[in-house]
Amino acid sequence: MTTTPTRTTEVLHTDYQRAVARYWDTHRNDGVNLELGHIDGLYHHHYGIGPYDPAVLDTAPQEREQAIVRELHRLESAQADLLLDHLGPLPRDAHVLDAGSGRGGTSVMAHRRFGCHVDGVSISRYQVDFANAQAEQHRVADRVRFHFRNMLDTGLPDASRQAVWTNETTMYVELDQLYAEFARILAPGGRYVCITGCSNDVTGGRSQAVSRIDSHYTCNIHPRSAYFKALAANGLVPIAVMDLTAQAIPYWELRAESDLATGIEESFLTAYREGSFHYLLIVADRI
Repeated sequence: MTTTPTRTTEVLHTDYQRAVARYWDTHRNDGVNLELGHIDGLYHHHYGIGPYDPAVLDTAPQEREQAIVRELHRLESAQADLLLDHLGPLPRDAHVLDAGSGRGGTSVMAHRRFGCHVDGVSISRYQVDFANAQAEQHRVADRVRFHFRNMLDTGLPDASRQAVWTNETTMYVELDQLYAEFARILAPGGRYVCITGCSNDVTGGRSQAVSRIDSHYTCNIHPRSAYFKALAANGLVPIAVMDLTAQAIPYWELRAESDLATGIEESFLTAYREGSFHYLLIVADRI
């Protein structure tokens, strides 16, 4: 069984966290995440990478939308696979944390690949209940568990995790607090992997496109430099950094062609193309 976090304080610490939790608790029928997850039962709350198959756009009209949906889901799962490539290898007895686990798709993928114990934490009760139901359906609930907890205060024991990841969740928290908590729960030599969008502070202030993304998702996108400052301050040493920006653009181009488009697609494309927004993978080890 996975280690159940100990309840130490109230989960939601601030009005902002309560607002974010309320958003996800009430947006239960969000079209993109649910529609894509219905394909294979892996429900993601992140975006995709890599080139898409242009043939999907030439599919017969009655089949075109479903072909696009399948391709978007493939790209999102490819993003999760890339994260897991940098997380492992991990032994079957490893205990890992999915921080900001959403509906749990990447946690299930991690268990399938490594056989490890996975704990996921989210400040949305709805997401936690949904993810635990999915773990039951995938028959992995004995080793994959989700908890109504705050990633800034997980309640997990010191040095109890061999690996931690965040997948497009760090823009909802203060990085110094987050990495202090990860440094506490990671064993020495433990691995942290982050995939995130971040503003390019070399170009100056936050662009209009990045501000629109912030507003759309009720988040606070951090500048790129803030990640490396916070990692260094908390004993997490980057060993690899990948700029995935160019690989992220095709996903948004394809999503803009879908009936699932929400209107935010153009902001992502503008921010990526003008260089004001980067999509990074960061790998760091706990010293």
